[in-house]
Amino acid sequence: MLEVVIIGAGQAGLTAAYWLQRRGLKPWEDFVVLDRNDGPGGAWRHRWPELTLGKAHGVHDLPGLKLGEPDPTEPASEVVSRYYGEYEQKFALPIERPVKVDEVRSLGSAPDAPLEVRAGSRTWQTRLVINATGTWTKPFVPYAPGADNFEGLQLRTVDYWCSDDFAGKHVVVVGGGLSAVQFILMLEQAGATTTWSTRREPDWVEDPFDERWGVAVEERVDARASAGLVPHSVVRNTGIPPWPEYLAARDRGRLVSDGKIARIERDAVVFESGKRVATDVILWATGFRPDLDHLTPLHLREPGGGVRTTGVVQVDRDPRILLVGYGASASTVGATRAGRKAAVAAMERLATPAKAA
Repeated sequence: MLEVVIIGAGQAGLTAAYWLQRRGLKPWEDFVVLDRNDGPGGAWRHRWPELTLGKAHGVHDLPGLKLGEPDPTEPASEVVSRYYGEYEQKFALPIERPVKVDEVRSLGSAPDAPLEVRAGSRTWQTRLVINATGTWTKPFVPYAPGADNFEGLQLRTVDYWCSDDFAGKHVVVVGGGLSAVQFILMLEQAGATTTWSTRREPDWVEDPFDERWGVAVEERVDARASAGLVPHSVVRNTGIPPWPEYLAARDRGRLVSDGKIARIERDAVVFESGKRVATDVILWATGFRPDLDHLTPLHLREPGGGVRTTGVVQVDRDPRILLVGYGASASTVGATRAGRKAAVAAMERLATPAKAA
């Protein structure tokens, strides 16, 4: 039986694996990392090629190996996939892929009963699970009256690939986060016209996007997770930075929201203001939800719909589960810190003197 199974080999999962190894757990013998992708990079490997490293908001160093200074014009997906691959090899991390975990079950009723991780016909028994599945595989699309009747193209952030595909079309971009802003600017450059829809007025912020700002965002998100409520996305708490490119687009009327959608018609979007916009494409850049379906058999959710956590990563209802990439640690700022916290908490839970730091 393993000591720890890490599910997910993105930023948080790799960080947790690094620190477990540093603190004495042996790869393959004591812990493994299960990753659903067919190669390294986590969610980054699925980002659109136009998202270059210079335009990416926050690619953070992993512990023990700095990213360095890659070409800022190279696609972030390529840079991060290469970097994570080098990281996995340098530290000989025990990663199995592609492995899509179907469920995690308890093999007994005792609080310290072993857990079984199941993926198809394969199973792993373990004392603890560090869940680092993030949110990329759970895009969220809010209800909008008439959406099912729309005859144009509807796609989500995870479906987006090339702006040139939309040249000459009118795209309604829905969502108030940074992805929506970037999509609007890329579509404009590709020759598409756009209308921006947000539920609230866009949140333009004046504070610099530095580490202190990032910690404040995490604290706001963590407050909900600690209360057992469904955490608001980090994006919702982030706001839009006053970068020159963004401000210029706002000044020329491109980054000005028409507000909330009232209904969607066969070939148009109607806003609550009464404005009707003939539409070819609706791009739902409306965020994500945590990918926790495989943990359903453990009944971790509170009446408020969320998973109550203490110290960011520890699950109140089941101390055998540590969550990283959930709530406050769903950000690139918080994922590395959460990975280390999870590894430390796991070692304390295992309480094996021979394997302590």
